[in-house]
Amino acid sequence: MERAEFRRELAQQLRVDSIRSSSAAGSGHPTSSMSAAELMAVLLDGHLRMDVTRPDHPGNDHLIFSKGHASPLLYSCLKAAGAIDDAELMTFREFGSRMEGHPTPVLPWVDVATGSLGQGLPIGVGLGLTLSRLDELPGRVWVLCGDSEMAEGSIWEAFEHAAYYGLDNVVALIDVNRLGQTGETMHGWDLSAYSDRARAIGWHTVEVDGHDPDRVEEALTEAENTLGRPTAVVARTVKGKGVSEVENLTGKHGKPVADEQAAISELGGNRDLGVTVSAPESTARARTFEVPGGQLPVFETGSSVATRKAYGQALRALGSRRGDIVALDGEVSNSTHSEQFREGHPERYFEMYIAEQQMLATAVGMQVRGWRPFASTFAAFLTRAYDFIRMAAVSRADLCLMGSHAGVAIGEDGPSQMALEDLAALRAVHGSTVLYPCDANQTARLLEPMADLRGISYLRASRGASPVIYGPEEQFPVGGSKTVRDGDHVTLVGAGVTLHESLEAADRLAAEGIRARVIDLYSVKPVDSATLDAAARETAGLVTVEDHWPEGGLGDAVLASLAETGASTAVRKLAVSRMPGSGKPEELLEQAGIDAGAIATAARSLLR
Repeated sequence: MERAEFRRELAQQLRVDSIRSSSAAGSGHPTSSMSAAELMAVLLDGHLRMDVTRPDHPGNDHLIFSKGHASPLLYSCLKAAGAIDDAELMTFREFGSRMEGHPTPVLPWVDVATGSLGQGLPIGVGLGLTLSRLDELPGRVWVLCGDSEMAEGSIWEAFEHAAYYGLDNVVALIDVNRLGQTGETMHGWDLSAYSDRARAIGWHTVEVDGHDPDRVEEALTEAENTLGRPTAVVARTVKGKGVSEVENLTGKHGKPVADEQAAISELGGNRDLGVTVSAPESTARARTFEVPGGQLPVFETGSSVATRKAYGQALRALGSRRGDIVALDGEVSNSTHSEQFREGHPERYFEMYIAEQQMLATAVGMQVRGWRPFASTFAAFLTRAYDFIRMAAVSRADLCLMGSHAGVAIGEDGPSQMALEDLAALRAVHGSTVLYPCDANQTARLLEPMADLRGISYLRASRGASPVIYGPEEQFPVGGSKTVRDGDHVTLVGAGVTLHESLEAADRLAAEGIRARVIDLYSVKPVDSATLDAAARETAGLVTVEDHWPEGGLGDAVLASLAETGASTAVRKLAVSRMPGSGKPEELLEQAGIDAGAIATAARSLLR
């Protein structure tokens, strides 16, 4: 069989298998899969370089389905390449199957979870940046994008960053099939609407008939030969191509075809073609992450240091100790102090500018290749990238986040800059760790265990300087706490800035003969249930205090812990309950009812 004819037949097989698998499941997106069949057939046959028997081969190309709902096409490609067999393909969407409704890394050939549209290309840009700047490997990143997701702002953040970094190893295959879920897309079949913008940003673009294997071949070859900038192949396709029942028709999205056998017959019947994917280059260099030096900074007890400043100094030291640490920032590195890392390790620092979604996507891409990213910005701005954080957990990603300028304690900047929902948001992420240090030495010593944690780790840092109360010899295990003041009358539970307010409240109460126990709950998730349970049993009640909205933060973490252990005690939960404005930190803490005076009052009310 001639190559052009083989590719046409392979494309038809991919369509047939997409129909078969989605019909067996009773759900899925065959029509979205059918439009990109030629793009994938030509890619598999001669352009993708991958050892399917070694999904972790460092020289492999990476294939990302940004339009993750086209998973039947991806799984059909894996079958054609010999990675899976037909029996497994037909378990699509079954309970316990690796053929999930949208791709996830339970399949070793899938780097990241996709399905929340607008994320695959940004992550692909992160992978391309990793391959070129960190790994120095020749692999390429191929990303299949849908035209509907081109309306997502995150897609254009990816276009900007790929052009800025000159990522000629990134190719976006844009499947312009005109139809979205409910009707025509914003630009229909106007290919220039996509290619003109991509070109203006700095990409090389090629417009093609996406169902002509010869033209697709020319476009992919052109992409491979383009140096110094990424390429977008903008392909005009037809949704549901080849099956008259669904071809180019609205109302067919996300549904199996009504007549499976008729559709397969119209496509020429079942086929059993196999494709030999090209081998990756064997020039992958060995990596070592061992580097000398890197003593964590030590801060003098009694001095005042902002935890965000301690973060920057400690991250630089950790980067000197471990060569796998990379840092990213959203153009606020002089506030988060990640600039310290940039000064010490410029080759492992990446500026993501004001593009928090791309920053998170890049971090996800970097950890795919075994790097440990620390991404930092104002905690309030991480909420803009929350869907990327949520999907990073679905991707089983291991990465570290730092959010600074949290709570009303930041002062005059006002509520737009005050993170007051971050603890709740990050606690809700599956498998996450949430840490909230109160002083500089504690911050520095939490970074090292963070770098070894699985999943999404978050460290909340404060803007203002706070007293250093712990010596450098103190240890802070994740899931632990510190009882910084003993007492048997009442317990005060704080973290970060409210830990210092709790200590002042304890001093005021001591003057009245009230012995307050003070717990530094620096590990908000996982929480130290044993210490909280003991406090509930040994004192009259707990006052929790947090520079955060009442919902989902430190107080709710304590209440959930007590519910789990079955402890029964009175709890007063102090949190920010009214919209703050601008003011001095002490004024805003008092207004919010989370300063020392309010804590002392709440403790007295418990004892009464």
